[in-house]
Amino acid sequence: MRRTRVKICGIREREHAQVAVEAGADAIGLVFYAPSPRYVEREAAAEIARSLPAFVSAVGLFVDAGEADIRRVLDAVPLDILQFHGDEPPEFCAGFGRPYVRAVRMEPGTDLLEYARRFSKAKALLLDAHLPGTPGGTGLTFDWKAIPAGFPMPVILSGGLDAANVAQAVREVRPWAVDVSSGVESARGVKDPRKIVEFIRSVRREDAGQPS
Repeated sequence: MRRTRVKICGIREREHAQVAVEAGADAIGLVFYAPSPRYVEREAAAEIARSLPAFVSAVGLFVDAGEADIRRVLDAVPLDILQFHGDEPPEFCAGFGRPYVRAVRMEPGTDLLEYARRFSKAKALLLDAHLPGTPGGTGLTFDWKAIPAGFPMPVILSGGLDAANVAQAVREVRPWAVDVSSGVESARGVKDPRKIVEFIRSVRREDAGQPS
């Protein structure tokens, strides 16, 4: 059975992280971008990250943060993977001694093959919908057909996913992983445990070839 990895992003409470883990999440996303409603302080992020069991990754999300700011987070929070959502160049992303994922804002004219060439050291490209002024968590989808056939890097599909459409997304795109934030919230920045469980169940049913 093919297994699509699942990342629940924008977690701010340890209890929600545990719900996601128990439901079968592979990664928990912690947002270190202060303007975001999903921003989490270092102390709370460290508590969440330390609560994760083996083989569940803590992912730190940054948007054009300075090197010193990122290193302060790394000193306090045991992150497994870094995720960059701004205009960070490849050399910057690779400079922290951690595996990293590069987010790509999908808009007309985006050259994914060029991104794959420039960010060849990334562990994956995370493809998200583009909304001017918003680096992620938009709740919008993009045209999945814009992803080239035979794309040479692992794809993490994001943007507007929820329990109602993620099975179709997995079926059509066959991504390495799916990433959700607003699609499992009861209000902006507030995670809904029931929606987290339903989202992961939808992915697992599709992986198993069962009807949604």
